[in-house]
Amino acid sequence: MTTAVTDTKKEPQEELRGSTRAIRVYDYEPDSIDTVGTTVRMLVYPLVGGALTLAAWYLLRASSLAAFNVSMVPRALATACSFVVILAVGALLLAWLRDESTSRRRPTWRVWLTEFVCSFAPAGLVVSTLGIPLASTKLYLDGIQVDQGFRTQFLTRMADTMSNQDMNYADLPAFYPIGWFWLGGRLSDVLGMPGWEVYQPWALVSLATAASQLVPLWRKLTSSLPIATAIALVTIAIILTQTPDEPYAAIVGMFVPAAAVLGYYAMRGSWAPTITLTLYLGLSACLYTLYTGIVAVTMMAFALTGFLTMEGKQRWVPLRQLALMGFGSILIALIAWGPYLMAVLRSPETTRSTAQHFLPSEGAEVPLPFFDLSLVGLLSLAGLVFLVVRFRRPEIAHISIAVGVCYVWVVGSMVITLAGTTLLGFRVEVLVALLLSTAGILAIADLRLSGLAVLYPNSISKRCSHLLTTLFVLLLATATLGYVQQIPAENESFIDEAYASTDGNGERSDLRESDVGRYYKQMDEYIQSRGYTPGETVLFTDEINFMAYHPYRGFNAFTSHYANPLGEFDARNESLKQWANGSFNELSNPQAFAAAIDDAPWAPPQAFIFRGSETDPEAPWKTHIAHDIFPSQPNVHYEALFFNPAAFNSPEWDTQQFGPFVVVVRNR
Repeated sequence: MTTAVTDTKKEPQEELRGSTRAIRVYDYEPDSIDTVGTTVRMLVYPLVGGALTLAAWYLLRASSLAAFNVSMVPRALATACSFVVILAVGALLLAWLRDESTSRRRPTWRVWLTEFVCSFAPAGLVVSTLGIPLASTKLYLDGIQVDQGFRTQFLTRMADTMSNQDMNYADLPAFYPIGWFWLGGRLSDVLGMPGWEVYQPWALVSLATAASQLVPLWRKLTSSLPIATAIALVTIAIILTQTPDEPYAAIVGMFVPAAAVLGYYAMRGSWAPTITLTLYLGLSACLYTLYTGIVAVTMMAFALTGFLTMEGKQRWVPLRQLALMGFGSILIALIAWGPYLMAVLRSPETTRSTAQHFLPSEGAEVPLPFFDLSLVGLLSLAGLVFLVVRFRRPEIAHISIAVGVCYVWVVGSMVITLAGTTLLGFRVEVLVALLLSTAGILAIADLRLSGLAVLYPNSISKRCSHLLTTLFVLLLATATLGYVQQIPAENESFIDEAYASTDGNGERSDLRESDVGRYYKQMDEYIQSRGYTPGETVLFTDEINFMAYHPYRGFNAFTSHYANPLGEFDARNESLKQWANGSFNELSNPQAFAAAIDDAPWAPPQAFIFRGSETDPEAPWKTHIAHDIFPSQPNVHYEALFFNPAAFNSPEWDTQQFGPFVVVVRNR
């Protein structure tokens, strides 16, 4: 895809005229690899990158680094390791480019070393910018706060079972894509860790695994190892800055620019890109459906463009390829979505989801990364110019279309609020940055390879060309380092929460006093001592963190936004209100209360966790239920419910005080 001016005796494949001088453009393929070589690398490199990252995580875990929120030592080490990674890449690529310009034969050992360092440098940045700052805590970014609590609950569930099950409700298949969490559960089995504890290493390993595929993929697309490496490093830097707390989304997002380029070749009838995109769309649907939907719409735009611009029978090729991609990817997606869709078809109730009822301040703004004074901002600006100047090149035009789809999605998300929902447009900002920054890297490569030599053919000597190449590498390397070393600072609040949150062992990693989470383990042991197994026990509590650490079945989800639509969230809330209010009236008799919860159309709670006092029979026990109040921001209102202790005052229930909590367990 990248172009350069080469031997003027060759016939140009394309001629761009915009001034008095014709700019001749030729194919540039110094580091091309065939499809088989690319496939082997994309299968093997993730395994190596993941294994190296897991090994690094074990070494870091065995270290005695100070907590990130009380010391600058982890940040200093993170910067030093990032510097070594960038320095090694820069030095090896500079030598690589000098060999290319002089036609010097490279030593075999340096060829292998350069490819190894470049291919696994993105994984190295995952370790240096996230692994080191989190080395002294067992939690991942943002600890156990809000959304991370639900994600941890899902992983805890998947560590407890291998089947497709909802993160909360009993006897329901998962509504949210299960892929990343299911694989994390299997890593939990291998490492012998509880789900909440495996979250951190699995996040690091999965990010590094995906990042290790970027260089071979872009090398295939650009036929240049230096360009592929630059794109890969910038991609992982953006991912680690803008969406590191959602690794399953980040994995899908980092391949969107490559999907845009592959889409061009797929719509022209090439089978390797078509198969690749089919696998990508299918697997991404098992990980994060929002980005899958955006890429799917982009492919539709590509097919429509091809249909309108091609002639004769060729115009039907894009539609054929689109249909094949759609059919194949749906078959793959059904691995994760099949059980839920079957349950929907069998359900007599109308399903309703509020997952898209969220509009933060950034969702009311159009992302304009090219105005930021940063590496990403400068690359995005260069990319924007490049997309306009080189729009006649079909691969570049398809990147432009992908950017356009993202902006249409963002604006559409704002407009559709009139219908009472959103398209979660604020999450598309990272895709815009990735696409434009990738175009920016291609712009720099185009300038070095075809721009200056054509504009100033008599001024660019071989020595000058070497100096310019060195300058380009140094500028890009130092700019990348400057951006990368700020990643821990950008994630500082997330990292601090990982140390400040009480983990599943009841401890804080910064060695300060734990919060009420220190009672969770005792509460779990108490419930189990009454003959209940967490994975088979229905419990109601508003302590989402307890559910994140212990795989009990929740009688109801904590908010409707993460609730399975088949779970009848609102109806369960109404039942809880009736039980709470009735416990002071007609249900104050323990037998009447027990009969009421047994009459519910769902599996009744076998245990409750309230806030209150066991020793004060006059003081009610408190809990909360959540209500969706979108379009208000915040979008959740919590309603306090009070239960009468007298409704549980019978041999049918056992109660125990743990700090501020009263645990009520039904006798079997």
